[in-house]
Amino acid sequence: MQTKNKLKILNDPIYGFITIPNSLIFDLIEHKYFQRLRRITQMGMSYLVYPGAHHTRFHHAIGCMHLMQKAIHVLRFKGVSINEEEEKALLVAILLHDIGHGPFSHAMEHSIVNGVSHEEISLLFMEELNTKFNSSLTLAIQIFKGEYHRKFMCQLISSQIDMDRADYLKRDSFYTGVAEGNINSERLITMLNVVNNELVVENKGIYSIEKFLVARRLMYWQVYLHKTSLAAEQLLIRVLKRAKELTNNGVKLDASEPLQYFLKHEISISDFNTEILKTFAMLDDYDIVSAMKSWQFHDDFILKNLCEMIINRDLLKIKVKKKKIKKEYLDQHIESLINKYNITKEEAQYFVFTGEISNQAYHQKKQNINILYKNGKIEDIVKASDQLNLKALSKPVTKYYICYPKQKL
Repeated sequence: MQTKNKLKILNDPIYGFITIPNSLIFDLIEHKYFQRLRRITQMGMSYLVYPGAHHTRFHHAIGCMHLMQKAIHVLRFKGVSINEEEEKALLVAILLHDIGHGPFSHAMEHSIVNGVSHEEISLLFMEELNTKFNSSLTLAIQIFKGEYHRKFMCQLISSQIDMDRADYLKRDSFYTGVAEGNINSERLITMLNVVNNELVVENKGIYSIEKFLVARRLMYWQVYLHKTSLAAEQLLIRVLKRAKELTNNGVKLDASEPLQYFLKHEISISDFNTEILKTFAMLDDYDIVSAMKSWQFHDDFILKNLCEMIINRDLLKIKVKKKKIKKEYLDQHIESLINKYNITKEEAQYFVFTGEISNQAYHQKKQNINILYKNGKIEDIVKASDQLNLKALSKPVTKYYICYPKQKL
């Protein structure tokens, strides 16, 4: 009988050749729950601003796994003991850390499912896969939840210098063409070490960390919180909200079966059983795009216009300001729309709304990035750095935005 070669090599545009290290990882990648990530964009609606940003959650997860392999190799070389079972668990945990993302990444968390985060759904997927793979994911789940006694392993999965950030900054920088985010993730990983069971960075890597934090701040303002992407994502959230509202009022909308299901039902984390998880696993970007292509011709004024805006990239005007948007300014735009189209205030609020965005590159009180000196002294990066703006980077900066139609709908 011919057996399948499971030690494949993938060619990645960022890191070159990536090796799949064991048969469990191969089988998880082959599973339909993971293959679905090929159909979910990493950066949501950002491709409307950066045309190259069509890379997927699949790309990102494989890249994270590759960086984790490097981190394990570096730490073992420095005398940190990581046994085979822990190695496998670390690779599984980072590979599956984003498996719970819905279509267009973050938009679904505010519309289709009721305030359920992608981390919670990732955990549900991992637990489901654990039953299918004879409990071989148990340790990975423990590490993913941050419950494993070796804290540095949990930090490699989720912290301010985890493998997730090390990949997405570099990858998103590459695919958007925004050079400011191009960090040296390999150098960062080479500088990692473990002291008192916690992840530290050797002081030779201090400038790489400075660059990493500055890159993170710039990528947030320039890419992740870019005003046009923000307007598009807010429109998408409202498309799904309106679709749900119409469905609940008995209006029949063309949509795939999985999407129909989530439009008809209010789903919270306590509702997620195996069947609902299977239905969620059938949802991807294509369901949403296909639905919007149909809904742009619907009779409903709101749904039709919202979908047309996204499909044809004729988005709302967005203004970002340092001070809160005055209520009079908001009311003025709402009133104008009500009078022009004879719609209700609730309907007008689909097209005129405010919100806030916040950017904090480094949280000093949350899993610090600690620098290790040759004499054994450990110091937080903000104190260790001679770059004055690192202290500024640890303070949140909040901006406020208003969206409203450019001319006429």
